[in-house]
Amino acid sequence: MEIMIPNRFSTLGHPQRLALFRLLMRRYPDRVPATELAQALNLKPNTLSTYVNALMQAGLINQQRVGTSLRYAIDMDATRETVDYLLQDCCRGRPEICVPNASPAFNGDSPMTDRKFNVLFICTGNSARSIFAESILRDLAGDRFIAYSAGTKPYSELNPFALEVLKKNGHDVSDLRAKNISEFQGEDAPEFDFVFTVCDQAANEECPAWKGQTISAHWGLPDPVRVDGTDAERNLAFHQTYGALRNRMTGFTALPIESLDRISLQRAVDGIGQSNGEGPST
Repeated sequence: MEIMIPNRFSTLGHPQRLALFRLLMRRYPDRVPATELAQALNLKPNTLSTYVNALMQAGLINQQRVGTSLRYAIDMDATRETVDYLLQDCCRGRPEICVPNASPAFNGDSPMTDRKFNVLFICTGNSARSIFAESILRDLAGDRFIAYSAGTKPYSELNPFALEVLKKNGHDVSDLRAKNISEFQGEDAPEFDFVFTVCDQAANEECPAWKGQTISAHWGLPDPVRVDGTDAERNLAFHQTYGALRNRMTGFTALPIESLDRISLQRAVDGIGQSNGEGPST
Protein backbone atom coordinates (compact mmCIF):
# COMPACT_ATOMS: atom_id res chain seq x y z
CA MET A 1 0.00 0.00 0.00
CA GLU A 2 2.73 2.50 0.97
CA ILE A 3 4.20 2.25 -2.52
CA MET A 4 0.88 3.48 -3.97
CA ILE A 5 0.34 6.37 -1.55
CA PRO A 6 3.01 8.76 -2.93
CA ASN A 7 1.72 8.09 -6.46
CA ARG A 8 -1.81 8.97 -5.38
CA PHE A 9 -0.70 12.24 -3.81
CA SER A 10 1.35 13.06 -6.91
CA THR A 11 -1.61 12.29 -9.17
CA LEU A 12 -3.92 14.53 -7.16
CA GLY A 13 -1.31 17.31 -7.24
CA HIS A 14 -2.41 18.21 -10.78
CA PRO A 15 -5.27 20.78 -10.61
CA GLN A 16 -7.44 19.20 -13.33
CA ARG A 17 -6.98 15.66 -12.06
CA LEU A 18 -7.90 16.91 -8.59
CA ALA A 19 -10.98 18.65 -10.05
CA LEU A 20 -12.05 15.38 -11.68
CA PHE A 21 -11.53 13.47 -8.43
CA ARG A 22 -13.52 16.06 -6.47
CA LEU A 23 -16.39 15.95 -8.97
CA LEU A 24 -16.61 12.17 -8.67
CA MET A 25 -16.52 12.50 -4.89
CA ARG A 26 -19.50 14.86 -5.05
CA ARG A 27 -21.35 12.33 -7.19
CA TYR A 28 -20.41 9.26 -5.12
CA PRO A 29 -21.73 6.56 -5.22
CA ASP A 30 -22.94 7.39 -8.75
CA ARG A 31 -21.10 6.19 -11.82
CA VAL A 32 -20.79 9.19 -14.14
CA PRO A 33 -20.54 8.94 -17.96
CA ALA A 34 -17.33 10.19 -19.54
CA THR A 35 -19.27 12.62 -21.75
CA GLU A 36 -20.84 14.23 -18.68
CA LEU A 37 -17.45 14.56 -16.95
CA ALA A 38 -15.93 16.20 -20.01
CA GLN A 39 -18.83 18.65 -20.28
CA ALA A 40 -18.83 19.51 -16.58
CA LEU A 41 -15.07 20.18 -16.53
CA ASN A 42 -14.92 21.71 -20.02
CA LEU A 43 -12.36 19.14 -21.18
CA LYS A 44 -11.71 17.63 -24.59
CA PRO A 45 -12.38 13.87 -24.69
CA ASN A 46 -8.71 12.96 -25.20
CA THR A 47 -7.65 15.23 -22.33
CA LEU A 48 -10.26 13.69 -20.04
CA SER A 49 -9.05 10.23 -21.05
CA THR A 50 -5.51 11.14 -19.99
CA TYR A 51 -6.64 12.36 -16.57
CA VAL A 52 -8.95 9.38 -16.06
CA ASN A 53 -6.18 6.92 -16.89
CA ALA A 54 -3.84 8.59 -14.40
CA LEU A 55 -6.43 8.37 -11.61
CA MET A 56 -7.17 4.75 -12.50
CA GLN A 57 -3.47 3.82 -12.46
CA ALA A 58 -3.23 5.39 -9.01
CA GLY A 59 -6.16 3.21 -7.94
CA LEU A 60 -8.35 6.19 -7.00
CA ILE A 61 -11.19 5.60 -9.47
CA ASN A 62 -12.57 2.71 -11.48
CA GLN A 63 -14.60 2.34 -14.65
CA GLN A 64 -17.52 0.26 -15.84
CA ARG A 65 -18.98 -0.10 -19.30
CA VAL A 66 -22.75 0.40 -19.47
CA GLY A 67 -23.88 -0.29 -23.02
CA THR A 68 -21.72 1.91 -25.22
CA SER A 69 -20.86 4.32 -22.39
CA LEU A 70 -17.90 4.23 -20.02
CA ARG A 71 -18.83 5.33 -16.51
CA TYR A 72 -16.50 6.28 -13.69
CA ALA A 73 -16.73 6.25 -9.92
CA ILE A 74 -14.52 6.78 -6.90
CA ASP A 75 -12.75 3.71 -5.53
CA MET A 76 -13.77 4.40 -1.96
CA ASP A 77 -11.63 1.64 -0.45
CA ALA A 78 -8.49 3.19 -1.95
CA THR A 79 -9.58 6.68 -0.94
CA ARG A 80 -10.18 5.63 2.67
CA GLU A 81 -6.85 3.79 2.65
CA THR A 82 -5.10 7.00 1.57
CA VAL A 83 -6.83 9.12 4.22
CA ASP A 84 -6.09 6.48 6.86
CA TYR A 85 -2.43 6.65 5.91
CA LEU A 86 -2.40 10.37 6.62
CA LEU A 87 -4.12 9.95 9.98
CA GLN A 88 -2.39 6.81 11.21
CA ASP A 89 1.11 7.22 9.82
CA CYS A 90 1.73 10.92 9.25
CA CYS A 91 -0.37 12.11 12.19
CA ARG A 92 0.35 9.04 14.34
CA GLY A 93 -3.38 8.50 14.94
CA ARG A 94 -3.95 11.91 16.52
CA PRO A 95 -7.14 13.30 14.96
CA GLU A 96 -7.09 16.30 17.28
CA ILE A 97 -4.14 17.69 15.32
CA CYS A 98 -4.99 16.39 11.85
CA VAL A 99 -8.75 16.79 11.55
CA PRO A 100 -9.87 20.44 11.54
CA ASN A 101 -12.81 21.47 13.67
CA ALA A 102 -13.23 18.03 15.20
CA SER A 103 -16.74 17.71 16.57
CA PRO A 104 -19.02 15.10 18.16
CA ALA A 105 -20.44 12.40 15.92
CA PHE A 106 -23.85 12.88 14.37
CA ASN A 107 -25.85 10.69 16.74
CA GLY A 108 -28.44 10.71 19.49
CA ASP A 109 -26.19 12.69 21.83
CA SER A 110 -25.90 15.56 19.38
CA PRO A 111 -27.52 18.88 20.33
CA MET A 112 -29.26 18.71 16.95
CA THR A 113 -31.91 16.47 18.43
CA ASP A 114 -33.60 19.26 20.38
CA ARG A 115 -34.47 21.28 17.28
CA LYS A 116 -35.76 20.83 13.76
CA PHE A 117 -33.38 19.67 11.03
CA ASN A 118 -32.58 22.17 8.29
CA VAL A 119 -32.70 20.63 4.81
CA LEU A 120 -31.70 22.29 1.52
CA PHE A 121 -32.57 20.92 -1.94
CA ILE A 122 -30.51 22.20 -4.86
CA CYS A 123 -30.99 22.03 -8.61
CA THR A 124 -29.99 24.33 -11.43
CA GLY A 125 -33.17 26.29 -12.17
CA ASN A 126 -35.06 25.89 -8.86
CA SER A 127 -38.28 25.81 -10.85
CA ALA A 128 -39.48 22.20 -10.53
CA ARG A 129 -37.53 19.35 -8.85
CA SER A 130 -36.10 21.23 -5.88
CA ILE A 131 -39.40 23.10 -5.47
CA PHE A 132 -41.22 19.75 -5.40
CA ALA A 133 -38.81 18.44 -2.76
CA GLU A 134 -39.13 21.54 -0.58
CA SER A 135 -42.93 21.44 -0.70
CA ILE A 136 -43.24 17.70 -0.14
CA LEU A 137 -40.92 17.60 2.88
CA ARG A 138 -42.54 20.66 4.44
CA ASP A 139 -45.99 19.07 4.23
CA LEU A 140 -44.92 15.51 5.09
CA ALA A 141 -42.87 16.33 8.19
CA GLY A 142 -42.90 20.05 8.91
CA ASP A 143 -42.80 19.25 12.61
CA ARG A 144 -39.30 17.74 12.25
CA PHE A 145 -37.75 19.52 9.27
CA ILE A 146 -37.39 23.04 7.92
CA ALA A 147 -37.18 22.70 4.13
CA TYR A 148 -35.50 25.10 1.73
CA SER A 149 -34.66 24.99 -1.98
CA ALA A 150 -32.35 26.94 -4.26
CA GLY A 151 -30.86 26.97 -7.73
CA THR A 152 -27.32 27.49 -8.97
CA LYS A 153 -28.78 29.40 -11.92
CA PRO A 154 -32.43 29.93 -10.93
CA TYR A 155 -35.14 30.88 -13.37
CA SER A 156 -37.06 34.08 -12.70
CA GLU A 157 -40.35 32.18 -12.38
CA LEU A 158 -41.46 28.74 -11.27
CA ASN A 159 -42.53 26.28 -13.95
CA PRO A 160 -46.33 26.42 -14.46
CA PHE A 161 -46.59 22.63 -14.86
CA ALA A 162 -44.78 22.17 -11.54
CA LEU A 163 -47.11 24.60 -9.79
CA GLU A 164 -50.15 22.83 -11.19
CA VAL A 165 -48.90 19.44 -9.93
CA LEU A 166 -48.29 20.89 -6.47
CA LYS A 167 -51.77 22.42 -6.34
CA LYS A 168 -53.40 19.15 -7.43
CA ASN A 169 -51.58 17.38 -4.59
CA GLY A 170 -52.80 19.86 -2.00
CA HIS A 171 -49.68 21.97 -1.49
CA ASP A 172 -49.81 25.69 -0.74
CA VAL A 173 -47.76 27.42 -3.45
CA SER A 174 -48.40 31.02 -2.38
CA ASP A 175 -44.97 31.53 -0.76
CA LEU A 176 -42.88 29.57 -3.25
CA ARG A 177 -40.28 31.40 -5.34
CA ALA A 178 -37.07 30.68 -7.23
CA LYS A 179 -34.01 31.42 -5.07
CA ASN A 180 -30.31 31.67 -5.78
CA ILE A 181 -28.03 29.41 -3.78
CA SER A 182 -26.10 32.50 -2.69
CA GLU A 183 -28.99 33.31 -0.31
CA PHE A 184 -27.89 30.33 1.77
CA GLN A 185 -24.14 30.88 1.74
CA GLY A 186 -23.80 34.08 3.75
CA GLU A 187 -22.98 34.60 7.41
CA ASP A 188 -26.65 34.80 8.36
CA ALA A 189 -27.66 31.65 6.49
CA PRO A 190 -28.96 28.69 8.51
CA GLU A 191 -26.63 25.79 9.23
CA PHE A 192 -27.89 22.87 7.19
CA ASP A 193 -28.09 19.37 8.58
CA PHE A 194 -28.79 17.94 5.13
CA VAL A 195 -28.07 19.19 1.60
CA PHE A 196 -29.37 17.22 -1.38
CA THR A 197 -28.76 17.89 -5.06
CA VAL A 198 -31.68 16.73 -7.20
CA CYS A 199 -30.14 17.33 -10.63
CA ASP A 200 -26.83 16.18 -12.11
CA GLN A 201 -25.81 19.60 -13.36
CA ALA A 202 -26.01 21.18 -9.90
CA ALA A 203 -24.15 18.23 -8.37
CA ASN A 204 -21.34 18.68 -10.90
CA GLU A 205 -20.79 22.34 -10.01
CA GLU A 206 -18.33 23.57 -7.42
CA CYS A 207 -19.94 24.69 -4.18
CA PRO A 208 -18.31 26.01 -1.00
CA ALA A 209 -18.28 23.69 2.00
CA TRP A 210 -21.36 24.05 4.17
CA LYS A 211 -21.14 25.22 7.75
CA GLY A 212 -21.63 22.68 10.50
CA GLN A 213 -21.88 18.88 10.31
CA THR A 214 -23.79 18.71 7.04
CA ILE A 215 -24.83 15.38 5.55
CA SER A 216 -24.99 15.68 1.77
CA ALA A 217 -26.16 13.32 -0.97
CA HIS A 218 -27.08 13.32 -4.63
CA TRP A 219 -30.70 12.45 -5.45
CA GLY A 220 -30.59 13.21 -9.16
CA LEU A 221 -33.68 12.85 -11.32
CA PRO A 222 -34.30 13.67 -15.02
CA ASP A 223 -35.48 17.21 -15.64
CA PRO A 224 -39.19 17.26 -16.54
CA VAL A 225 -38.76 20.80 -17.89
CA ARG A 226 -36.71 19.37 -20.78
CA VAL A 227 -39.37 16.88 -21.87
CA ASP A 228 -40.68 17.59 -25.37
CA GLY A 229 -44.13 16.62 -26.57
CA THR A 230 -47.73 17.52 -26.02
CA ASP A 231 -48.95 19.25 -22.89
CA ALA A 232 -50.32 15.89 -21.72
CA GLU A 233 -46.91 14.22 -22.16
CA ARG A 234 -45.12 17.03 -20.37
CA ASN A 235 -47.69 17.04 -17.58
CA LEU A 236 -47.13 13.29 -17.11
CA ALA A 237 -43.38 13.86 -16.77
CA PHE A 238 -43.95 16.38 -13.97
CA HIS A 239 -46.33 14.01 -12.17
CA GLN A 240 -43.78 11.19 -12.39
CA THR A 241 -41.03 13.40 -11.02
CA TYR A 242 -43.28 14.49 -8.18
CA GLY A 243 -44.12 10.86 -7.39
CA ALA A 244 -40.46 9.84 -7.39
CA LEU A 245 -39.51 12.66 -5.02
CA ARG A 246 -42.43 11.92 -2.74
CA ASN A 247 -41.28 8.30 -2.47
CA ARG A 248 -37.75 9.40 -1.61
CA MET A 249 -39.05 11.89 0.92
CA THR A 250 -41.18 9.21 2.54
CA GLY A 251 -38.09 7.05 2.94
CA PHE A 252 -36.06 9.97 4.28
CA THR A 253 -38.62 10.99 6.90
CA ALA A 254 -38.86 7.36 8.07
CA LEU A 255 -35.15 7.27 8.98
CA PRO A 256 -34.44 7.13 12.75
CA ILE A 257 -32.10 10.10 12.41
CA GLU A 258 -31.59 10.70 16.11
CA SER A 259 -30.39 7.12 16.70
CA LEU A 260 -28.06 6.74 13.70
CA ASP A 261 -24.36 7.52 13.79
CA ARG A 262 -23.04 9.76 11.03
CA ILE A 263 -21.66 6.96 8.85
CA SER A 264 -24.89 4.97 9.01
CA LEU A 265 -26.94 8.07 8.24
CA GLN A 266 -24.76 8.93 5.24
CA ARG A 267 -25.15 5.42 3.88
CA ALA A 268 -28.90 5.63 4.36
CA VAL A 269 -29.34 8.87 2.44
CA ASP A 270 -26.96 7.64 -0.28
CA GLY A 271 -29.14 4.54 -0.57
CA ILE A 272 -32.27 6.64 -1.03
CA GLY A 273 -30.54 8.48 -3.87
CA GLN A 274 -29.60 5.19 -5.54
CA SER A 275 -33.18 3.90 -5.53
CA ASN A 276 -35.11 4.47 -8.73
CA GLY A 277 -37.55 6.61 -6.78
CA GLU A 278 -40.41 5.69 -9.06
CA GLY A 279 -43.72 6.69 -7.63
CA PRO A 280 -47.30 6.86 -8.76
CA SER A 281 -48.20 9.54 -11.26
CA THR A 282 -50.77 11.11 -8.97
